[in-house]
Amino acid sequence: MTLNSGEKSVSGERCALVLVVIGSFLIPFMGSSLSLALPLIQSDLSVSILLLGWIPTAFVLANAAMVLPFGKLADIHGRKKIFAYGLAIYTAASLLASFSNSGIILVLFSFLQGVGCAMIFATGIALLISIFPQNKRGRVLGINTTAVYIGLFMGPLLGGFLAQNFGWRSIFFINVPIGLFALALILTRLKGEWKGSPGDKFDLTGSVIYIFSLTALMYGFSTLHDFTGKIISFIGLIGLAVFYIVIKSSDNRVLTLKIFKNRITSFSGISLLLVTIATSAMWTLLSLYLQDLRGLDTMTTALILAVQPLAVALLSPLVGYMVDKNDHKSFIILGATIGTIGLLILTLLDINTSLTQVVIGLVLVGVGLGLFSTPTNRNFLGSLTTKYYGIGSATLSTLVFIGQTMSLGILLFILTGLMGNVEIAPSNYPLFMEGLHISFFLFAAFCAGGALLSYTGLGKLSSK
Repeated sequence: MTLNSGEKSVSGERCALVLVVIGSFLIPFMGSSLSLALPLIQSDLSVSILLLGWIPTAFVLANAAMVLPFGKLADIHGRKKIFAYGLAIYTAASLLASFSNSGIILVLFSFLQGVGCAMIFATGIALLISIFPQNKRGRVLGINTTAVYIGLFMGPLLGGFLAQNFGWRSIFFINVPIGLFALALILTRLKGEWKGSPGDKFDLTGSVIYIFSLTALMYGFSTLHDFTGKIISFIGLIGLAVFYIVIKSSDNRVLTLKIFKNRITSFSGISLLLVTIATSAMWTLLSLYLQDLRGLDTMTTALILAVQPLAVALLSPLVGYMVDKNDHKSFIILGATIGTIGLLILTLLDINTSLTQVVIGLVLVGVGLGLFSTPTNRNFLGSLTTKYYGIGSATLSTLVFIGQTMSLGILLFILTGLMGNVEIAPSNYPLFMEGLHISFFLFAAFCAGGALLSYTGLGKLSSK
């Protein structure tokens, strides 16, 4: 039985939108700021390239492993409640991370940030589609996508300014007042609660198996060049097989597999996964390329990287408005294709490439994502019933975070395989460039796969 006990007034809608927008802004802001600050962290804490790569990877890994169980908990106990807990954890972890004095400590607090982020992302979109009527969902999902990419846009600019003038710790601390404001707003202004399946029991056994297995798989994948990484990956795969057996016999499944029997859900989800793999690690890679190899300062690097999320932020509201009127499947196909072209342009970089070429590649990737993201999310979520909004939102976020983890894992696998577990230095610049070329070529192949799947799988979908 579906329960929607929260108020659906205009003021309630606006408050919910503001809160979800804040959450959707904070997370990518942190991620893009952190990618830009990695060279400063490497210098300050003297960490190896592998441990350096694990600072953003731990954040994404916690999201990938935990967003699905939190989505189920939100359906049972309330989406607003889990969202508020996530904000509290994320804010506290940001404060603690700003005082880190070693790479390992920073990785741990980055993981804790990811736990809070998982709670936010498991519930944010579910809150929006619970509160807003069908004819407004494309619009608000477009606004939410814009918030994500404004966060990515402001991350390099504001994060770069903070890191260059106040040190890398300031990019963690800036999250604290914003998080406290959002907590005050949700506790005082957003009345009511939204649940999809109140009274259901939580599948603790299945959730523990899932978290352990996905964590093992993602960690093993990021260290696949090592024999231990292969063993851990295999253990993760076995664990996921056990998880599948467990949830088939459970009455309170943490993942409802039947949502993927819907053609819209399955093709939209796989396309989203492939495009996410293709585009997530490019920030980390280009940040290292521009600062370490090209010698650009933090703010100049920030201005260059910011063009990609700016393109998405400008396009998303318009695309969201248009998909409320009609089902524009062509946006999805065209977006993935344009993104592929942008990534192919970035495969041609060398140490003397004109920065204009970098900007063109980033703009094309941004335009592609702007066309692709909102209609894909709307197709995925619009195919679900109210009962599964929480688990559907969490599944969507899980696909994104798995894609991000795999993207970073591929990048780490390539760079450490070529360079070893060392810091980037002039002596290994040629190996870094070789890794950059291989990485962008693989990312372009993934994005092309998303375009092909959209063309073959979504072409016959009916309008929702």
